[in-house]
Amino acid sequence: MPGRPPALLLSGATVVDTRDGSHRPGTDVLIQDGVITAVARGLTPPGGAETVDARGHYVVPGYNDMHAHPLGRGGDVAATLALMLAHGITGYRQMSGDLGLLHARASGRLTFPEASPALLALPGPLLTTLNTATPEQAAATVREQVEAGADFVKSVAMTKERFFDAQAEALRLGVPIVGHLPGGLDVLKASRLGMKSIEHFGSGLGVLACCSTDEHALRQAAGERRRLSLPKIRLPFMDKAVAALMRRVVLNPVNLNAPEDIALVEHAVRTYDEDRTRALAGHFAADGTWHVPTLIRQKTSKLCDDPAFAADPDLRYMAPATLKTWNGAVARFRKRFTAGQRAVLAASHRREYDMARIFDEAGVRMLVGTDSSGAVWVVPGAALHDEIDLLAEAGIAPLTLLRMLTLHAARFLGTTDSMGTVEEGRNADLVLLDADPVTDAAHLHRVVGVVRAGRHHPEAALTAMKDRLATTRRVD
Repeated sequence: MPGRPPALLLSGATVVDTRDGSHRPGTDVLIQDGVITAVARGLTPPGGAETVDARGHYVVPGYNDMHAHPLGRGGDVAATLALMLAHGITGYRQMSGDLGLLHARASGRLTFPEASPALLALPGPLLTTLNTATPEQAAATVREQVEAGADFVKSVAMTKERFFDAQAEALRLGVPIVGHLPGGLDVLKASRLGMKSIEHFGSGLGVLACCSTDEHALRQAAGERRRLSLPKIRLPFMDKAVAALMRRVVLNPVNLNAPEDIALVEHAVRTYDEDRTRALAGHFAADGTWHVPTLIRQKTSKLCDDPAFAADPDLRYMAPATLKTWNGAVARFRKRFTAGQRAVLAASHRREYDMARIFDEAGVRMLVGTDSSGAVWVVPGAALHDEIDLLAEAGIAPLTLLRMLTLHAARFLGTTDSMGTVEEGRNADLVLLDADPVTDAAHLHRVVGVVRAGRHHPEAALTAMKDRLATTRRVD
C-alpha cells in the first residue's frame, strides 16, 4: 500500500460553494493527512508540501456515482475503479453486495488500490422472491444483512406484499430500503412509509404508471405479471443459478419483456399526464423520497440497438469479452422486439426526461448514478459524464447538477460533515476543472485534476491511467 501523501496546497484556485454556487477566487486549499485543513488566501504550506498552481482552475468536491456496481460482478475491479477515478469520481454507492463483502469490510479485509474512489455505502444480497418468500423470511433476511453491517437493503425482484414486510423491518432497524418497485406496488404508500430512494424510476413500469390517467388499471395489470420469475424456496446451487440470471437482468432488463409488458408500457405512455406527474412529484418531495434516474442506463437499455453506442470511443476501455456480450444483447434486442415495440420503448424513455425535469422543478431530491458495471453500453467513469449530459438535456440546471454530484450525495448519506463542500475538516476528495461548472453543465466534464484522500492526480496522470487501460484492453 502507498504511504501517506505529503501535505498538498492548491494555490490560487477559485473555490465553488456547492450550496449557493458562489465563488471564492484566488483561494488556497491546504490539505494534510487526507483532510482539508484550511481554505483561505495566502496560506503558507508546511515544509515538504506539494504545491499545485491552481490559478484558472475551479475546485469542487469530488463527484459521486450514487448507483454503481464495480464490486462483485467479476472482471478487473482495480481497473474499473481506476477508470472511475480518472473521470473525476471520488466516491460511489455500491448497489449490490453479499455477506462476504460485508464481513470483509467489518474485519478490515476489504481493501482497494490507491487509485480508487471511496466506497460510500454497501448493502447485502439483493432482495428477491428467493430470500423474501414469506413475511417471516423477508424480515429475517433484512435482519441478517443489518447484523452483518449493511448500510441499506435493496429491493429488486420482490412481490408488492413482501416489499412492505421488508420495508417495515428495515425501518424498525433504522436502515434505509431503496431500489426497484415491484409490479403493482402502491408507490405513494412506499414513499410515505419511508422508502429512501427509487432507482431507475422504479424499473419496469414503475413510476411511469403513476403518471398515467389510468394508473389503477396499469398497476393492477403490472401486479399480475412477473417480469422476473425466481423460485420461492432454496435448492442446492440455487444461489449460483440466481446469480447467473441476475447477470442477464443487469445486462439489459428490457430484453426480459414479453409483448404483454410492452403493451402496458405503450398504455402508460399514451395516457401520461403532466398534472399527475407534478402531483406525484409533490408527494415525493414532501416525503423526502430521493430518486436516481440513471437516464444513461435507461437509454442504453431501451434504445439498445442505437448505432451511436457501438461507435462510442469510450468502448476502448472495455474488454473484448465484454463488448462481445454487449453485442449479443443487441442481437437479442433486435430479434425480440418489432420496430413498433422498439418505438414504444423509445417513447417511454422520452417520458423519463419529462419526469426528471418535473421532479426537479417540484423539489424532489435526486442523485447522479449510472448502473455501471455490467449494464450494456454503460462504460464505468465515462457513463457519469453521459448522465450529466442527459440530465442537462432534460432541463436540469448546471448548479443543480453539481449539487447532485456532490452535496446531495453527502446529504443523502448523512455525511455533510465530511464531504459535499470544500471546507475545513472535509475529506480531501476534490475535482479541479478548467471552466466554471455553474455557468454550463458541459464544464463539469473539464476535469484537469483529481484529489483523492489528499493525493493529487494531475491531468497528465489521469490521461495516462486511461491510456494504460485502453492499451491493456486491446491485448486482452
